[in-house]
Amino acid sequence: MKGTVYKSTGSWYTVKAETGHFYACRIKGKFRLEGIKSTNPIAVGDHISFDIDQQADGPQGVINAIDPRDNYIIRKSVNLSKQTHIIAANIDIAFLLVTPNNPVTTTAFIDRFLVSAEAYHIKSVLLFNKTDDYDPESLDEVKYLAALYRSIGYQCIGISAKTGKNIDQVKALMTGKVSMFSGHSGVGKSTLVNTLAPNLSLKTSKISLQHAQGQHTTTFAEMFDMPFGAQIIDTPGIKGFGLVAIDDQELSAYFPEFFALKDQCKFHNCLHVKEPHCAIKEALEDDKLAWSRYKSYLQILEGGDEGYRKDQHQES
Repeated sequence: MKGTVYKSTGSWYTVKAETGHFYACRIKGKFRLEGIKSTNPIAVGDHISFDIDQQADGPQGVINAIDPRDNYIIRKSVNLSKQTHIIAANIDIAFLLVTPNNPVTTTAFIDRFLVSAEAYHIKSVLLFNKTDDYDPESLDEVKYLAALYRSIGYQCIGISAKTGKNIDQVKALMTGKVSMFSGHSGVGKSTLVNTLAPNLSLKTSKISLQHAQGQHTTTFAEMFDMPFGAQIIDTPGIKGFGLVAIDDQELSAYFPEFFALKDQCKFHNCLHVKEPHCAIKEALEDDKLAWSRYKSYLQILEGGDEGYRKDQHQES
């Protein structure tokens, strides 16, 4: 039987079969022995095959195969014994909810998310949430960020999950697609899902006044069927977004505005750090590129075991 994983709790999976019925499924042990260096060999959004195992308390499914993934979003796992954690798979569009405060979403976090989505060929949209709560300073910051990311080619929409502002635009983008909502805890992901589909009544929580951070209300990633012909994957709030499996030489390709200039660098293997006649550094000096984006690029280069180290730059 074929189905799609709607929820993963680590050991059990909620699967929607092609018939429309839901089954609680487990996996065969072999999935954990096939060299999958991930905390979760099966992710929400995966298309799988499973058999029905009749138990005394009702039918249960046993997952025996995973279909090839079109794409997935992945991050470094907090579990040091594993390498990665797959957040969701087979995504048509990824929405990143951004808030200027309560909690703060940094450009470094935005850029890491966008790089990951670019690397796995997933369309990204930035949703600047809580427009009903912006003070003048926050409004100016959001306008600046929206202009910056629009100039690169990303769609940016100012929304309010509470008042419903521009929610119809989000619905139009979601219709007929599998979407993912992501962002820090407290940016309003569950509130937005509830606005889109009030019947779901997802649990929400107020911002922690002590730390100005959101409190985790979504414990596991979960897919929901929306009443307007869409599917949404709601993900747990992410505090950090460590990138994996991106080669130094490939990294600038996932910054679209850098990639557009890369061929103008003197050296084909330019890392855009200390090399002479670098088109990207020249564009920065001419204020044609955003320094915040370049700072994110350098942080990613320097951030991992395979990342850029200052004594390994290319001179020719």
